[in-house]
Amino acid sequence: MNPLFAQPCAIVDLETTGGHISRDRITEVGVILIDGERVERFSSLVNPGQPIPPFIENMTGISDAMVAAAPSFADLAERLLTMLSGRLFLAHNARFDYGFLKNEFRRAGLRFQSQSLCTVKLSRRLYPQFFKHSLDSLIERHDIRLPERHRALADAEAVHRFLGIANQELGAAAVGAAMAAVLAAPPELAGLPAALQEQLELLPDVPGVYTLYGEDGKPLYVGKGSNLRTRVLAHFAAVKGGGKSREVHIGEPIGRVEWQETLGEFGAHLLELRLIHALKPQHNHRGKLSPELCSIQLEEADGFTRPKVVYARELDFSRTADLYGLFRHAREARKILAEIALGNALCQSVLGVEAVTSRKGAPCAALKLGRCRGACIGREPAEVHNIRLLGALAKLKVKAWPFAGAIAVVETDEVTGERAEHVFDRWCYLGSRQGDGGPLEGAPSFDLDSYKLLEGWLRKPAEGTALREL
Repeated sequence: MNPLFAQPCAIVDLETTGGHISRDRITEVGVILIDGERVERFSSLVNPGQPIPPFIENMTGISDAMVAAAPSFADLAERLLTMLSGRLFLAHNARFDYGFLKNEFRRAGLRFQSQSLCTVKLSRRLYPQFFKHSLDSLIERHDIRLPERHRALADAEAVHRFLGIANQELGAAAVGAAMAAVLAAPPELAGLPAALQEQLELLPDVPGVYTLYGEDGKPLYVGKGSNLRTRVLAHFAAVKGGGKSREVHIGEPIGRVEWQETLGEFGAHLLELRLIHALKPQHNHRGKLSPELCSIQLEEADGFTRPKVVYARELDFSRTADLYGLFRHAREARKILAEIALGNALCQSVLGVEAVTSRKGAPCAALKLGRCRGACIGREPAEVHNIRLLGALAKLKVKAWPFAGAIAVVETDEVTGERAEHVFDRWCYLGSRQGDGGPLEGAPSFDLDSYKLLEGWLRKPAEGTALREL
């Protein structure tokens, strides 16, 4: 007997309206119940309560007409829970099927918890010589013949046959050892409190923003990710593994995790910025910075064009032309000016970046070192120095608002068609809303991070987004 089947098992496959674990719904359930030598099969179409997208219908053959008279998941929930309770849950890409079922049970007011085994991971351990381990690959590799594909019970049957073939080819001991390795708790979760582990198991595989809280309830870190589950678990993996990691080191216990899903990465980035500014988490650098957004503006004095530092708290940057650079602190602006002066042999005295201001007409310190062409003593004409300064600053110039009015960056879910609009005017982020109507949150403000985000997006729009002028 296959060692997998020495305990009660359920091989499960679902067909759904799409891949979003929270917004999409189940259209068909296929279950193979195994108790030793005894095998039972269950299959049912499910009315998802929402339209089935055309490309999903083309793939599965399940149409709106087919599910119109089918029971809802709520109608099947009690029966399914009884079937699955106390069994090892097996599925190809188990987290997908398990996550969908768990969410559907929660909507029905029921709690579903089961140990799960992913047969993709099992296949990788049993057949490491092969690169592909999708269900299609397994079917082709092991010559598994099925009457249909992309129907729930047929796909569950493919998994069932694969397990039997593996047992015959490799032996019970090898299959048992691989199963034990796959079932072992992920190292990043081992040793964590049970309540926190349960929270982390609910993390969805969708874009969004998360907040890590300490045991005292204080926010420690806000982050974003295109896949919330992968991104959050990486923090715990970094803590367990020690050594170098790209993740922020959080040297104190994490008490809980909260997250918000978004339609895409652009919305996640905006929400991350808002939460950092609102919560000021201990380990987010931006949360610690003072709101001293500043820029460089040019003024004329004694025939020279001279830079000066100006502040967003005193000047509306969204309506001010000819600004050069955006900086979080005045010292950043002055450092850039010093680097520009040094790199272009500009006069540090004229630019006002000398540690000690020279007397008018006296040589600056850089002239003595051959790093100034003599504007300070009249050797270089002011108009020539001015032209060279403008050339050096050109790459820092804050871009003018290129639209007649406000715009929206529109994110669209390719499966459901759901839309989110993120509205900007003169580089100010005005807020987000579902669809193309409804109120926007917050008051307009010029923010360095949202400016960089939008300016970068305008240069290279992300997939699944579009521009709409309002």
